[in-house]
Amino acid sequence: MKTLLSLTGMALLSVLVALSSCAVQEEKVASKPPAVAEAKKAAPEKAKEVKVKPVKASGDVGLLDLEKNYLILVTKEGKLITADFNQKTKVQQLVPEKAKMSDLNLGQSATVTYVTKGDKKIAQSVEYVTKAKKGE
Repeated sequence: MKTLLSLTGMALLSVLVALSSCAVQEEKVASKPPAVAEAKKAAPEKAKEVKVKPVKASGDVGLLDLEKNYLILVTKEGKLITADFNQKTKVQQLVPEKAKMSDLNLGQSATVTYVTKGDKKIAQSVEYVTKAKKGE
């Protein structure tokens, strides 16, 4: 009888040790995947942060919509470039002084620097030359 009890006790003890080691192993395994998942999530975000080089285009202002915040520039080759603008877009006359988008006139020569984001071109700056009046 003592032998049976000691064998049963040893079997229970070995089962408890085995279960406790499994629990520790499961905790270790469970802690690794979230770190891997976070690293995978961080990788695409870094890929999105790629800087886009601005493009300069020169031509005449063909359309200026101050309500919808976009302009169309007609290049010398006849290409139409539509660029959206916002409050951060710098506008200046080539006689360096600050200006507003509403100071532009249709048909005026301008140079637009823009970046492409998705399917939109976002103007970063617009430079234009004012024509001298006859009296000046």
